[in-house]
Amino acid sequence: MNTAEIIQQLLNNERTALGRAITLVESTLHEHQVQAQEILSACLSHSGKSVRIGITGVPGVGKSTFIEALGKHLTSQGKKVAVLAIDPSSERTGGSILGDKTRMNELAIDDLAFIRPSPSSGNLGGVASKTKDIIMLCEAAGFDIILVETVGVGQSETTVSTICDFFLLLMLAGAGDELQGIKKGIIEMADLIAINKADGELKKSAEITQREYKNATFFNTKPRSGDDLEVFTCSSFTEEGFEKILNFLLKFIQKRKKSEDFYSNRDDQRIKWMWNIVDLKIKEFVNTNLNNKNFLDKILIEVKKNKLSAYKASEIISNFILKK
Repeated sequence: MNTAEIIQQLLNNERTALGRAITLVESTLHEHQVQAQEILSACLSHSGKSVRIGITGVPGVGKSTFIEALGKHLTSQGKKVAVLAIDPSSERTGGSILGDKTRMNELAIDDLAFIRPSPSSGNLGGVASKTKDIIMLCEAAGFDIILVETVGVGQSETTVSTICDFFLLLMLAGAGDELQGIKKGIIEMADLIAINKADGELKKSAEITQREYKNATFFNTKPRSGDDLEVFTCSSFTEEGFEKILNFLLKFIQKRKKSEDFYSNRDDQRIKWMWNIVDLKIKEFVNTNLNNKNFLDKILIEVKKNKLSAYKASEIISNFILKK
């Protein structure tokens, strides 16, 4: 399949072409990157019409189960849903599990849904470096809602705010001491908090947790809507609370679009993501040009032994790179 064929079929909502285009975007081969950039350029004017939702949460909160239930809820309303599930990569081996399709069995066979797991490759922010491009491809292929699942929760997860219109934070019922462990930066980015697994014996506990979160002092920061931060309870098993979450989400987006904040935020996101890519390119350039250099080993040893400051070492490395 040549580039022109991929573009034409992708714009006609062909899943095979979309999958092929994403593979090219994720590839590190130069010839694939050239082809990918041509496809992205052709898709640029066809993108931007979806609603992008970032979803993160503490380990064990049931993100994949929640996303499947949410996705099914959306497709039942005729919405085309793309799920970009960012799988954690091992920093030691670079490998990732890429098992989200197997965890979303029902959604995976839904004609209105598309699931694509991608390795995070150790990227700061938990969002794979090519996710923004993949979102563009999914939008060009006609998807209405893009769900981006990130790799757990931590300060670096705030990177999701540079690619999404709505940020949902999932928490567990009966979190107790975990309340103190929530990173403030995550709370500041959240547009909504949902206490998942609020069913059976945990339902009462979830309601207590909901009150605790609402009363937490660090909730003084208002989300992008300008309203007080909302905390809902839900169950991925019974789907209780999902209608409330969806109604809140749609009203949030409608309000943002009316105030023009939605579009100005998209403009800011494009600039932030550009600098994100610049940072990654610089890092790649440094790694490529310093690979197998004997002098680098010497510098690293001196830094480890505290004979050379990190600042001075970075200065030496920078000067070496600039001479290339």
